[in-house]
Order: sequence, then C-alpha cells, then structure tokens
Amino acid sequence: MKLRHISKVINSEVSGDSEFEVVGIASVDNPQSNMITFVENPKKLSNPSLYGALLISKKFSDDLKGFNLLLSDNPRLDFAKLTNIFSKNLVLTESVSIENFDKLNISFGAECKIGKNFFCGRNVIIGNNVHIGNNVLIGDNAIINSNVILGNNVKIGQGTVVGSEGFGNVRVDDGSWKHISHLGGVSISDNVSIGSNCTIDRGTIDNTEIHEGVVIDNLVHIAHNVVIGKNTAIAAKVGIAGSCIIGKRNMIGGMVGIVDHIKTADDVIISATSTVNNDLNESGIYTGIMPISKHASWKRIALWITKLDKIAKFLNLKKL
Repeated sequence: MKLRHISKVINSEVSGDSEFEVVGIASVDNPQSNMITFVENPKKLSNPSLYGALLISKKFSDDLKGFNLLLSDNPRLDFAKLTNIFSKNLVLTESVSIENFDKLNISFGAECKIGKNFFCGRNVIIGNNVHIGNNVLIGDNAIINSNVILGNNVKIGQGTVVGSEGFGNVRVDDGSWKHISHLGGVSISDNVSIGSNCTIDRGTIDNTEIHEGVVIDNLVHIAHNVVIGKNTAIAAKVGIAGSCIIGKRNMIGGMVGIVDHIKTADDVIISATSTVNNDLNESGIYTGIMPISKHASWKRIALWITKLDKIAKFLNLKKL
C-alpha cells in the first residue's frame, strides 16, 4: 500500500513521499527499506535513513524532516490498526468458497449460515446450526461445535475449540459419577478475539456468553454457562469454572483460577496467578491466593508474611 492510502485508513498525516509503497511492517531492531516501523521515541534511532517509513507521534515531526513519516495523535493505537491491515496477507486468511472446501479440508454441518468475508484455515470442523457473521476469521485446526453463534469481526485462533462438552458430573451413591449432558450452545458477540488452543464449553441449558469486544489470550479455558462481560481482557492459562459471571472491562492476569459461581463487578483487575474463591463486588485491583483480597490489603499482608520468622524468634525469646 502507498503511504497516502495507509494514512487514510488509520487517519494519520503523511510527511515525506506520499507515493512511497509499503509492503509490510518491520521492527525497530530489524529495519527494512520497503517497510514501515512504529517507533515510540524516534530520538533514540541511531540511523533513521535505514527505515523505509516511520509511524511516530506528531510531537516528533520536527525531529525527522525529510524522512517518510506517518504522523499520529495516538501512534500505539494506529500501530494496532496497521497490524490488522497487513495481517490480510497471511496464508491463514485464505478465503473459503464452495469449490475449495475440499482443498482446505473444511467440514460444515447442516443448517449453517455464513456471512460475508469469511476467512478460514485448514482442517477446520464446523458443526450443525452454526451462525457466522461478517468478517470472521477461523484459524487452522479449530473446531466450532454445533449451536454456536459468532458475531461480526470475530477471530478464532488455531486449535481452539468452541462449544465443547462441559465438565459436569453428579456423585452416585456407589461413589461413581453420572455425567450431565450439556444441551446449550455458545454465543460470541461482535469484535471478539480468541487466541490459539483455547476451550470454550457450551452451556448446560442456556448458552455460554462472550460479550462484545472481549479479548482472550492463548490456552484459556472457559467452562459451561460462564458469561464474560463487554471489553474484558483475559491473559494466557486462565481457567474460569462453570456459571461464573465476569463483569465489564475486567482484566484477568495470566494463570488466574476462578472457582465456580463467582461474580465480579465491572472494572475489576485480577493480578496474575491469583485464585478467586469469593465474589468481587467492587471495582479495583485484587491480588492473592489465601484468599484473594483488595490489592492494597494484600500488600500489607505480604509485608507481614516476610517478617513471620523474625516475629516467631521474638516471641520465643520473650518466653525465655
């Protein structure tokens, strides 16, 4: 794309050669003469001439006159837009049509509805009664089970399973387990991004729900009947047990475990590796494993934990 075309898409200003053609995105550490690079502080560049074009903040425009620039009010946000523009060139986004289902080994069940601009990887399985909106991308080896709804602008990563059978069992008198069949589906709203190798279980009766704007990292498990609120972000290796209701704009750190039937308020941040075993009824930062508490309280607790050996020695001396 020419620099002037990119500037229109991401709403930035061009300085330099507007006809300069960009073929991709290069990193700061590996400059390419035909690519564009996002730089947060161009004053630290030792040799700007090595870069084809630079995406920078407008406040640095006077420092790099004579170079090909995209000047932005929010360069980090525009960098995100830029990556989405150039991701269209990946092999993963091969467009699916009736004649190339077999070539890509894609299997569709009965009564599926597929929107416009559907992109799909290889070896994908899509079950019965799946409704897929517009501009949806599904990665290689993903499985979309029956009775799943995908909204518009949804991305499903490679190897992810949506609509799998949930983990529900009842103890029998003889000590064995009786499995509970899950008859619901999964509803994923618009503008949701789900990483690779995630598992989202279908609901027992009603649907598991992922609301608009949610972003999910790789290796995340979301159990049956969970509801994830709008614009929540979930980092890798998080496990959310059944029937939890996660509020809007939550940020859940890596390796967090949330036990079943937990509710969280809007605007909650849960620090990495925390265990959540009680409802979080107020917005704020939460940290800890014994049990989880407000972040400020946890810091005080952690301080005393580091002093326990000294306290024990002091108490023993007092006894003597």
